[in-house]
Amino acid sequence: MTQTGAIGWTGWLEATAAATAMRQSLWLYPIVEILHIIGFVILVGSAAMFDLRLLGLSRQLPVTGMERHLLPWARASLLLIVPTGGLMFIAHAAEFAGNPAFRLKLFLLGLAGLNAAVFHLRPFRQVAGWDHGASAPLPARLAACLSLALWTGVIACGRLLAYF
Repeated sequence: MTQTGAIGWTGWLEATAAATAMRQSLWLYPIVEILHIIGFVILVGSAAMFDLRLLGLSRQLPVTGMERHLLPWARASLLLIVPTGGLMFIAHAAEFAGNPAFRLKLFLLGLAGLNAAVFHLRPFRQVAGWDHGASAPLPARLAACLSLALWTGVIACGRLLAYF
């Protein structure tokens, strides 16, 4: 896509009624941003608690029990994060599309999702052997460390959007 095409596409998004309302309303953008942050607190908080269990904290809690409790919260938070993030993006699409912090945030989000998928397809399939009281295997612990680092990066990039 040419630079002109990108400007046209982002310009079209910014001209939508929702984007205009986001920019013109005194309270809409801040409310949407607060909801986005609440969603991220739930998602990242759930992921962090699970990751810390994989790293050896609270070994008395079964990994599968934590997964059954925390994963639904993480998934549900996406119902808040995705639409609110979309609304904030369309309000300033051209600015965000060219923002290196935004691009890095999207890349890190993709890696975090890939990391979670690989974890569930590989180490978590053998969870029965390390569910109660045992150390998680090295691949699970590495996935937990990577998860914590990626989500920290996503949060940092989100915060840095205002500075680039």
